[in-house]
Amino acid sequence: MTHNIVFLDRDSLIANVRRPSFPHSWTEYAASSGAEAAQRLHGATIAITNKVPLRADTLERLPDLRLIAVAATGTDIVDLAAARARGIVVSNIRDYAHATVPEHTFALILALRRNLLAYRLDVEAGKWQKSERFCLFDHPITDLNGSRLGLLGYGALGRAVARLGRAFGMEVMVHKRTPVDDPDVRNVSWDELLETSDVLSLHAPLTGQTRDIIGAAELERMKRSALLINTARGGLVDEAALAAALTTGVIAGAGFDVLAKEPPPEDNVLLNLRLPNFILTPHMAWASTQAMQGLADQLIDNIEAYAANKPVNVVG
Repeated sequence: MTHNIVFLDRDSLIANVRRPSFPHSWTEYAASSGAEAAQRLHGATIAITNKVPLRADTLERLPDLRLIAVAATGTDIVDLAAARARGIVVSNIRDYAHATVPEHTFALILALRRNLLAYRLDVEAGKWQKSERFCLFDHPITDLNGSRLGLLGYGALGRAVARLGRAFGMEVMVHKRTPVDDPDVRNVSWDELLETSDVLSLHAPLTGQTRDIIGAAELERMKRSALLINTARGGLVDEAALAAALTTGVIAGAGFDVLAKEPPPEDNVLLNLRLPNFILTPHMAWASTQAMQGLADQLIDNIEAYAANKPVNVVG
């Protein structure tokens, strides 16, 4: 069988994407909208998508489709129930960002705990130049050593963040539906995680149960000195509640790489938050050169495994 492969958003992946080793045709588009997906996938047996949604109404117009190869870990862009009903296999990418996302997580944590943005603004404003002393320390600087790192979720990324936390001398606490069998971390209740974490880092998937799991009530229960870090999914946090909490000093700071809607509209409340205790990066924690190449290689591995009737990384 010669497969017809269509990559809907090739420009979302800056890497060398090798062609599969089996007979196939290959078509790629720099980007596609959800409305364009059905027409562009007409006759395709394998669809590759990173962020182009494939909903039930699209899938029902694609009788030849056999595999959806998601070029990412998250699969909320695909109607999994509809794919399953039509016998379409869905595969995703796993454990490729085990270095890049944890490193970005700690870049956010360190920048906030050491108030790097505030100090940079001070230098730009000429405050150091006018200082009566050789140094300037107008903002608190707090060590990670001896503080508590709370993790919501403990998959591959959560475990990697925990390892970095321990290297910095942090006590690592985890809240997960099923207890973690790891002597180096402490399983805690949701209440304890919220109320005692010095840094709370989110590494959970976005589901009906986790959407807006951090809202105004949860932020109020956190330490006033705590940081909230989100490199997972934007929908885990009520963005309006976070903006209010940062503005009024309910928590000390936050570092986010994700928003509920991406790309964000111009009026997004976090996009327009101009505070030295808030860092927002444009969903690029995953995108180191090494990680993207690993993703691209695994993407084609998944497709080749499916074509060999040995599918891997199957979702649902």
